Amino acid sequence: MIEVIVGAIRLEAQDIHSFELFRADGATLPSFEPGAHIDLHLPNGLVRQYSLCGPAERPRHYRIAVLRCRDSRGGSAAVHAELRVGQRLRIGEPRNLFPLSTEPAPRLLFAGGIGITPLLAMAERLAGDGADFQLHYCAHSAERAAFVDYLGHCAFADRVHCHFDHGDSARRADPRVLLAASPRDTQLYLCGPAGFMRWIESAARDLGWEEHRLHREHFTAAPQEAAADTPFELELASSGALIRVAAGQTALAALREAGVELPASCEQGICGTCLTRVLDGEPDHRDLYLSDEEQAANDCFTPCCSRARSPRLLLDL
Repeated sequence: MIEVIVGAIRLEAQDIHSFELFRADGATLPSFEPGAHIDLHLPNGLVRQYSLCGPAERPRHYRIAVLRCRDSRGGSAAVHAELRVGQRLRIGEPRNLFPLSTEPAPRLLFAGGIGITPLLAMAERLAGDGADFQLHYCAHSAERAAFVDYLGHCAFADRVHCHFDHGDSARRADPRVLLAASPRDTQLYLCGPAGFMRWIESAARDLGWEEHRLHREHFTAAPQEAAADTPFELELASSGALIRVAAGQTALAALREAGVELPASCEQGICGTCLTRVLDGEPDHRDLYLSDEEQAANDCFTPCCSRARSPRLLLDL
């Protein structure tokens, strides 16, 4: 855990503020790879993940940008309402679940709204390396697009393309056209709201893009129909104890009630912190962390959101 001080707060766009976090002891913060995020421990006890969008090499500070969500569960609302310059916070060291591939291939970056944060760090790294890339940034309007002024004047501005719903119709993004015009070895990176992600992914798959060329980061999991949930049991391999998971309860909550503490962070199936080995039984995967192949193996699951298709799961706990 690292203690930091909020050094600066800036309004980057409508409902979006950036926060610069300096190490409290004045030392240099750990370097990170583009696409990385930190766990931010908020004063209200919540822990939220935010992508790093500032300098990656031996940074003097970390920069995050946070969108105030209308349906906030306490995270973004608390960040906007409670954080002040000079305030001390705790953060985790950077983790990267959305890394740039090492292949020497062109990159096509698609950002939707606040999804610009990890892709901005990627663009800066790619530009510094002299790599072949294009960044397409989609937002409702220029007023709701973070860092748009910087992107218009940065060293790689000629490779940045902004598309606004409420602007010149000729400049709106058409992912099919952009994807079809890309070389066959292009790697696609996308981050943004769920609908935006589905829009780009659908176009890529329709055009025959292979799954290994698609890289994405989700901010929120898709809502699930809770009415269809049924109870199931968890068996702990170490003790044989049985724990019942009710229809309206998560496996993680049931484990905690039984005194089994698991590390957890996002509790939405995005970060993978609570990933647990499954020794027997069939999980009902609802996460966005595991790949399709990893989910098909059925040898682990995320108890924060996933459930069971079989009556019981035997866990390596």
